[in-house]
Amino acid sequence: MSAVYALYADGLAAERAVSALRSAGLNDAEITVITAEPLEDFEFSGIDRKTRIWSIAALGGFIGLAVGTWLTRMTQLAWPLPTGNMPIVAWWPNLIVMFELTMLGAILATVVTLLVTGELVRRKPALYDPQVSDGKILVGVDGPSRADAVERALVGAGGTIKRV
Repeated sequence: MSAVYALYADGLAAERAVSALRSAGLNDAEITVITAEPLEDFEFSGIDRKTRIWSIAALGGFIGLAVGTWLTRMTQLAWPLPTGNMPIVAWWPNLIVMFELTMLGAILATVVTLLVTGELVRRKPALYDPQVSDGKILVGVDGPSRADAVERALVGAGGTIKRV
């Protein structure tokens, strides 16, 4: 058995299930909650909310800026065009290339981070049930080590157990 989950009709029942799973000894990283719509009034909506996507995008932008600066400066120094008393490296035209590579670095870093943290590229299928699209709330554990405690917690909150 690779996953155990239960479906709930409302947020209060799902909240009870999450609390029961926590009291059974599971941490938030092990609990999966899937809803068709955001339920921000409930405490379980904050599970896995923290992300470093802004920091990674900023780092990608900085790397793009560094590459753009290096590329434009080194290109102009490698093939200098003497323009009579003007500097070889002209910064105003270079700003266009530097800006574009900064944005490219930030966008690529954001897309890669989204793919990795959202687990959109994975080897095994995600924990999901088609009834989630009909308004049910899925609360489950993927690969539980204590399957009996997980099942008791989910049933105690009023859910119907399903095993995948």
